[in-house]
Amino acid sequence: MTWHEHYNNRRMDAAGAARLVRSHDRVYIGGNAATPRPLLHALRDRAASLEQVELLHLLFAGEDPLAAPELEGHFRHTVLFVGSADREAVQNGRAAYLPVHLHDIPALFKSGALPIRVAIVSTAPPDEHGFLSLGVECLVSLAAVEVAEVVIAVVNDQMPRALGDCFVPAHKVSVVVDASFTLPELPIEPPSAIHTSIGRFVASLVEDGATLQLGIGAIPDAVVAALAGKRDLGIHTEMVSDRVMDAIESGVITGARKTLHPGKVVASFAMGSRALYDYIDNNPLFEMHPADYTNNPVIIAQNDHMVAINSALEVDITGQVCAESVGKRIYSGFGGQLDFIRGAAMSKGGVPIIALPSTAAGGKLSRIVPMLQPGAGVVTTRADVHFVVTEFGIAQLYGKTLRQRVRELMEIAHPDFRAALEQEAWERRILPHAI
Repeated sequence: MTWHEHYNNRRMDAAGAARLVRSHDRVYIGGNAATPRPLLHALRDRAASLEQVELLHLLFAGEDPLAAPELEGHFRHTVLFVGSADREAVQNGRAAYLPVHLHDIPALFKSGALPIRVAIVSTAPPDEHGFLSLGVECLVSLAAVEVAEVVIAVVNDQMPRALGDCFVPAHKVSVVVDASFTLPELPIEPPSAIHTSIGRFVASLVEDGATLQLGIGAIPDAVVAALAGKRDLGIHTEMVSDRVMDAIESGVITGARKTLHPGKVVASFAMGSRALYDYIDNNPLFEMHPADYTNNPVIIAQNDHMVAINSALEVDITGQVCAESVGKRIYSGFGGQLDFIRGAAMSKGGVPIIALPSTAAGGKLSRIVPMLQPGAGVVTTRADVHFVVTEFGIAQLYGKTLRQRVRELMEIAHPDFRAALEQEAWERRILPHAI
């Protein structure tokens, strides 16, 4: 049977594909901008006939129709990285959060620690050789497809054909659901004065020819804006955004000096505007790879002068970084922060950075704190932290004692909170009374 015959014989509508899911199945669902929305709605439509279907996924873009309280008992979520669609369900106990480094997730699937019966992914249409690109989200979907008994491909004609190690051969697909729907877009907001200041401090740590990992949000956007004038920067990252596209077009990012995949932008997923998705489509400059490659610290370290830029919810005066929870309440997840912090630390000339505004809640709360909130999760340990950046400057913590760290972090905390930080350090005998 040719791939064309195999592919055409497996076409059915979303409702038919949803009927392949059985009660008590574990079902992997792709996420981010590749969230297969037609199948989410089709599964909801047949919820009454299902019990205890476990939905395993990373962040969903947009609303999650399967997380509604009335569907408890029919579906239960196991979330590998928590986004706004499922945050309430996790915090209320209707969904479970599984803490894990992003690069470790494919191994959980392949080892059988998290066996998957059904994998539901969005793809671009097949090429002339019968390969379907996972498009804007490779991450852990390829591993799920490799191990699943049933693979449902929602083939979206608006999904870009990304290149790299992100292709599913037609013969691996059990069901084809033809679809046409717009991908969710991530609006770009002008950076605030605080973010602009942080961006400039971070950019001062970036040398010409460095390779960057950039996350999502105002700080990475401000960093890229501050890189104007730098030369031959490269990208090896988890996520690609519009700002990366802009920096390529301006000549700041060329990848010419990369020591791994020179001339290529290496990433695992993309989130941004339609213009970004069109830019990635069939563009050999971009290579999408699974997270066990992009986020493997050993692979990351093969990029000389690797600069990892990540954020945090709060940092305590010894350098412990909380990035997954607000106190006891889970907010996001481990993601790839420590993957890249450690990879950059092992890189020749690498620069691991944690960047965050000094305050939250409109300036009422310090994000440099005497101690993390009770229940707060440490994503990056104090032994892993090298640089912490706020709008007030750069704290260099690597190789520093607790006493030295307190002094460094006090200098970049908001002035309104420095006295309280100093008092706490005295009471804990980290600082002597005479500084």
